[in-house]
Amino acid sequence: MTIETVMLSGRQGRNFSPALMMSCLAAPGVRGGRQGLPRRTRPPLITLGRPCQAHLHATEKAGEAARGSGEPSGRTMADLHDADTDEPSLSGKRAIITGGTTGIGRAIAILLASYGVRVFICGRTPEHLHDALERIREVGEGSGIALDLAEQGGVDRFFAAAHKYLGGLDIAVINAAVPADGLTEMDAQDLRYAIATDFTAYITSAHTACRLMGGNGHIVLIGSTSAHAPSPGSTVYAGMKAGIAAFSEALTKELGSKGVKVSLVEPGFTSADFHYPELPAEKQDELIREEKLLRAQDIAVGVRYLLTQPSRVVVQQLTIVPRLKA
Repeated sequence: MTIETVMLSGRQGRNFSPALMMSCLAAPGVRGGRQGLPRRTRPPLITLGRPCQAHLHATEKAGEAARGSGEPSGRTMADLHDADTDEPSLSGKRAIITGGTTGIGRAIAILLASYGVRVFICGRTPEHLHDALERIREVGEGSGIALDLAEQGGVDRFFAAAHKYLGGLDIAVINAAVPADGLTEMDAQDLRYAIATDFTAYITSAHTACRLMGGNGHIVLIGSTSAHAPSPGSTVYAGMKAGIAAFSEALTKELGSKGVKVSLVEPGFTSADFHYPELPAEKQDELIREEKLLRAQDIAVGVRYLLTQPSRVVVQQLTIVPRLKA
């Protein structure tokens, strides 16, 4: 991808710093680690993603000593206030994800659930809903409902069920979309359905999310780079995504003073069955290996990045594209 975010995480089994690991291995006087060394000089047992206590204690002491002497304390964990920033926890948050049963929405729901977010999803197919919830419940907590947001009352039904399950709302990921061809290639019925799903349901979902969030929350709209690089066959889809981009920018300004953040994520070429029927799964896997196609999980990581910024920060737009062109 063209955007890469490297961060330390406090969750076991997540990202960790090699420098931190080596400093822990070098810390004396902690039990654990390699055999064959005297107990007092064995390095500590390392749990990936969690700084060992010996390292934290040593860096805190170094920072205190440096501050007392007026000298810079060096590059230590205890002295990164001028280079690092707070990362709010997602644990205990409540989130809805529309279109959360397949593709990008499914990946977002699973990742957020793994970080302690209670999620509520929707999709049109009961089989896909069952599959997604089964995976979500392996890593966290979630529920959902099978319905069509394009149908009359679909958005209201979804949010009513979500509110009953969650009891409130902190995060809304508005993602559900269907493919759309060029304007002259669609009949009137398919055109109206695409607009109802990809545009009208986005706006009405954001409207309901604002009401449920009150004065604190985060709305994430999943758009597309096709809004800025349309092709002849994407007239309708690109037009709607361009509308969502403008809507997101205006909504950010409208809700900023009301405590609600708004972010737009615009993925590029991403693996998804409905987008590329001409590309079988094997071909998509090949393009991913060649770094010409994104995985849905790449977009999910980007969404998590948006949601873990300090309260003073809002990332208004995040564009994620493959490093190479197919």
